[in-house]
Amino acid sequence: MLFAILFLYSGFSQEKEKKTSKEAPQTKETDSISQEFDKKGVTFEEVSKRENVNPLAPSKAAFYSAILPGLGQIYNKRYWKAPIVWGAIGTGIYVYSYNNNEYNRARNAYKRRLAGFTDDEFSREDGTPIISDEALQEAQESTQRDRDLALVITIALYALNIIDANVDAHLKQYNVDDNLAIDFKPYLEVNPLTNSPNYGMALVVKF
Repeated sequence: MLFAILFLYSGFSQEKEKKTSKEAPQTKETDSISQEFDKKGVTFEEVSKRENVNPLAPSKAAFYSAILPGLGQIYNKRYWKAPIVWGAIGTGIYVYSYNNNEYNRARNAYKRRLAGFTDDEFSREDGTPIISDEALQEAQESTQRDRDLALVITIALYALNIIDANVDAHLKQYNVDDNLAIDFKPYLEVNPLTNSPNYGMALVVKF
């Protein structure tokens, strides 16, 4: 009777040791699921970082830049780009405003000359012109051309600001880590119908 009890106790202790030995490695799985990704050379943290993608981020960045230029760059945490956007668009607005004022000055003086008045800002007190009518007409044309060009450039910079915020938000979520690689490998296949070999080159993308 005593021998049977000892035999059962020893068998129970062996089963308990087997269970503990099987359960011991599972504690590593709770620490990280990287065992499955170690074969690929990728850690669990990197995979979770890749999967942390916000599909609405590009549209939000573009929307913010459309409301206020530079705001989308701040949303993307590209703070150094915001002063560049403000400076570029601000310069375009200033050039447009300056040429528009010069155009209006030349146009108003030219219209008064055609009406027979000689008291414009480009004439002396005695009525003799400091700038001729032909020069006023040329000034109108040149300032109008520069004003329109400044407007086109400013609109293009505004659109570029929106595109930059949208593309930058896309690139922030794009996989550009060191595990990404492109390789070319030759391959050989045998056609089962003609039994002739087919040669080729395969493009392999690893990530």
